[in-house]
Amino acid sequence: MMSISIKILNKSYHFILVLLFIAPHLLLGQVEDTAWWRRNNLRVIQTNLPAFTAEHIEPKAFVEQLVAASANTLIINAGGIMAFYPTALPYHYRNPYAADSLLSDIIYRCHEQGIRVIVRVDFSRLHKSIFEQHPDWCYLSAKGERMVNDDIYVVSINAPYVQEKSFEIVREIIDRYPIDGIFLNMPGYQTNNAYIGKYYGIDHNPYDQQRFKAFSGGMDLPEKEDAEDPLFKRYQAFKQMTLDDWAEKLHTLVKTKNPAIAICTYTDQYVDIIRHESQSNTSLPYWPYNASDNVSNAMGSYPSHIISNASIQQISFQSRFNSVGPEEVRIRLYENMANGSGLDISMMGEFNRNTDPRNFPVIRSIYGFHKTHEAYYGNYQSLANVLVLSPGLWAHGIEGEEYRGIQLMLKEAHIPFDIMEYHRPHAQSDRLAQYEVIIIPGIPSLDSLDIKALSIAAKNGVRLLATGAAFVQHPSFLKAQFGASLVAANQESAGNYLQVDDTSVFRTLGGQQMIHLAYPMALYTFDPSLSSYLPILGKGRPGPPEIVGGHEPIGHQALVINGIGKNKHALLTPAIGRHYYLKGYEQHKALFLNTLSAIYPEAQNLLKTDAPERVELIWKQYALNDRTNRSVNFQADGHILHLINLTGFSGNSYFKPSDLHGINVDIVLAEKPSEIRLLKANQPLDFAWKDGRLRFTVPTLSDYEAVVVKNSD
Repeated sequence: MMSISIKILNKSYHFILVLLFIAPHLLLGQVEDTAWWRRNNLRVIQTNLPAFTAEHIEPKAFVEQLVAASANTLIINAGGIMAFYPTALPYHYRNPYAADSLLSDIIYRCHEQGIRVIVRVDFSRLHKSIFEQHPDWCYLSAKGERMVNDDIYVVSINAPYVQEKSFEIVREIIDRYPIDGIFLNMPGYQTNNAYIGKYYGIDHNPYDQQRFKAFSGGMDLPEKEDAEDPLFKRYQAFKQMTLDDWAEKLHTLVKTKNPAIAICTYTDQYVDIIRHESQSNTSLPYWPYNASDNVSNAMGSYPSHIISNASIQQISFQSRFNSVGPEEVRIRLYENMANGSGLDISMMGEFNRNTDPRNFPVIRSIYGFHKTHEAYYGNYQSLANVLVLSPGLWAHGIEGEEYRGIQLMLKEAHIPFDIMEYHRPHAQSDRLAQYEVIIIPGIPSLDSLDIKALSIAAKNGVRLLATGAAFVQHPSFLKAQFGASLVAANQESAGNYLQVDDTSVFRTLGGQQMIHLAYPMALYTFDPSLSSYLPILGKGRPGPPEIVGGHEPIGHQALVINGIGKNKHALLTPAIGRHYYLKGYEQHKALFLNTLSAIYPEAQNLLKTDAPERVELIWKQYALNDRTNRSVNFQADGHILHLINLTGFSGNSYFKPSDLHGINVDIVLAEKPSEIRLLKANQPLDFAWKDGRLRFTVPTLSDYEAVVVKNSD
């Protein structure tokens, strides 16, 4: 039957669509794998297609390039802003350059090659021709302004286009094409026109006004975004409610049609695949651990989801046709793999006729490597004893700087750690108990449920290390855990110093007696029965040189350690992460690492190495990720150490990394392994194991290596 069908299909693609809709996974040989994405072996290529490029796409050559790149999943334009297929819906603008058979031909040829197809839909905007018929469907600012990009208008979330017509578009696509997934681009409320960088404010479309009144008991929409305004807080809850409501409706529609269709977007509710993005930096300092940060943060916060972190090729919205450099892409892809995600590239256009093909050799090489060795990727468990709370999946601003600085210091010290969003501890309270230390980097406010979860974890022996402005809005928690009473929340500290007063705690400062400060910090008084350190010195006289000095203690300390024995908590009041992230002085890193060691002396004991600071080491437990070995319950087959060479990163440029030789590694491992192999070099590795520690030497590290440590039989 299959051979007869295919022969007929060579003459009529319409018939293949019918067959594929009835049994799309039959042709992929995966009838048993309804939730196919759970395998977590994605090698995604997203082709963001400008309308005019559709005219030149030849489906056969298009798919051949995907095959050559070892891709197993395609994300391609389908509908929303414009339909890339012959839609029958009058409010769905048709791309005039797209052939009737373009989408169907590409889907068919992808499925022939075992490539899944996720269609991209974007309901954030619609075409001018639709706006002219239904202006009430679109965004309207408090000043009566529309948000427009040429002939494309931003919509209102609560108007009929999103609330009704979007589902009809999804239904039409599913009914016509044997898709494997739907990717929802740019979900959520729009206040800023990201493509031109202009802020418009809160949407005041009448549909929004009406629905907010019903939600709030008659309140008017807030005029501005003010996090301290109770009305705006109410509006934030309204936005979340409406977005969750829409996501639930989409989920019900899609899964009723076909449960094997994955839903992918940037949020977590009613979603199978959470998408994240590694984007180019908009300002200094650049963040070379972006992909590790994104994947660890999302996986640690939502462990039941599959995470796909896209390496965005474009430099910016204004520079779409210029890609970031190959070495930056290389780091992003290796970090994705090493942290337990698959691979994901988002490019403008397709491989053929691309305006910037420099990254294609890197993509083909790493995707091919992953395809060959995918059994060792995507099925990990963490071995970290340290957990860092993040200020969000898309960390930014002052809190983001503190958070990144903490990560940077841990990465350079080769201390394994996990990440979890600050509003997720209550949802994973049992998991908190597996950590020795939880680090809270400058997050001023948490939900009461998360405060309770941290209190229980602390009571059960988990240590807390808070930095900067952490918990300043929770005085009772500060008092209970750190013996601290807030005096001032945002004291300017430029010109102040910290006096190094105890070399038994601060052992690695090389005799340095005063450490400079640069950023605002909280001031506290501490319970006199507790151990406090680092007296804060006054600003004194900055100059001229002949009169400098006068830096006397101001009566406050910068560090308190509360507890006896194992259950110690530390509050380090300067924004120590921000100092290191922005300034890069080793003295601030030494203060942080010495504080961590003071409450958790074994912090640097799990993994010891002489690898340079710019070598990223990621240590995981793995279970083979293949069909014969994949099971619901994780059953470890061994351990894997990823080494990513970042020595080519210079601060604002990415060059080819320097080859490194003779990297010694010493890791805690309870049982002697049966074998160790270098995955990229494809060779066995000598090792020594004694008294629960494994020692080996990586002979050469170019860009990346994975050391597979197999369990004893």
